[in-house]
Amino acid sequence: MVELADIFRRFGGSYLSAYGTTMPSWHRRAIKDVLDCRTAELGGQVWHCDACDEDIFSYHSCGNRACPKCHAEQTQEWLEARRAEILPCDYFHVTVTVPEELRSLLRANQLDGYAVLMKAAAEAIIELARDPRYVGGTVGVLGVLHTWTQQLAYHPHVHCLVTGGGVSADGRDWYPARKDFLFPERALAKLVRGKLKALLAKQRPDLIAPAAAWKKRWVVHITPWGANPDHVLRYLARYVFRTAITNSRILACDEKSVTIRYKDRKSSCLRTCKLSGHEFMRRFLQHVLPKGLHRVRYFGLWHPSQRAKVAQVRLRLTLDQTSKPLHQTGKPLDQKSTSPAEPAAPSEDKKPRQKADGPPPPRTCPLCGEGHLVYVRRLTPKDAATPKDALGP
Repeated sequence: MVELADIFRRFGGSYLSAYGTTMPSWHRRAIKDVLDCRTAELGGQVWHCDACDEDIFSYHSCGNRACPKCHAEQTQEWLEARRAEILPCDYFHVTVTVPEELRSLLRANQLDGYAVLMKAAAEAIIELARDPRYVGGTVGVLGVLHTWTQQLAYHPHVHCLVTGGGVSADGRDWYPARKDFLFPERALAKLVRGKLKALLAKQRPDLIAPAAAWKKRWVVHITPWGANPDHVLRYLARYVFRTAITNSRILACDEKSVTIRYKDRKSSCLRTCKLSGHEFMRRFLQHVLPKGLHRVRYFGLWHPSQRAKVAQVRLRLTLDQTSKPLHQTGKPLDQKSTSPAEPAAPSEDKKPRQKADGPPPPRTCPLCGEGHLVYVRRLTPKDAATPKDALGP
């Protein structure tokens, strides 16, 4: 199978020679890390099979969030942590897309631009939801930045998982949203546009956006997901620690071009796309985020500062699953009830703490499939030993 590292080995040298002097440092770092991932460059360990008597060389992963071979475990841990924090209520999936006129500005100012985009989208959702005509309370918003299409084109937008209900200002009442309606898409599009314009003017007055961006209607989609947000969570999890393309979508690589597989949205059919080596690298690298930029952010009821309030809401909703909507019954959240343990503050970077269930099971030999691996020694980077095989992730 062709991997991203294979493409970088073939075209990376010439690409760096042509564009290296103008490339951001995080692009050069991504290329190096992907090339070094699970090779002797990063070191590792030597294991010995007690059945077939072979030595197995296991190399370290690079950990770069642009690497398609890393973060599978971390992604699953993030998903499980979010499932544990989820409230027992309905949910909505909101997507906010940046118009074409603003894309070059965001690409040139990613640290500030992406942060402002996510903040504008979340603040607009929260403001509209507080309107008594719609929800009347503060909703929880989990925002995930997404910048690519299936063909790796630049298409910045924000996916938001939004609670189908909100808590009152005093924290005592829960107001559920209507089952299939959160608020009008057109109202949200207009509010996001205005907030982004104001935030850019405040934080980066030196940036001048095309006037057309503030006059056209922005694209916003709001999809109700009912009381089971797991599908959306799994969809978002793919973008939290992963990059624009997985190795499984890379079909071929020759001396001049790269062929990838993608899904056509209109027909829902799988198709192929052939790009020159340099064009593939350009498209891929434009989605590598600067260091320190968080792709996942939490707002409103899900902001880390609201943990105590969320615990009260979760307890009340769990106990009152079959009751009438609280804004009709007037039943407040029980402030004196013993709340369940507060979940850790949501974080993109910190792994959830897991209880130890004893030592992990012995690793099975990948060569014979029967023996168990015994640790022999540590491998330093660029170790002179030549491996006979290497362990997977």
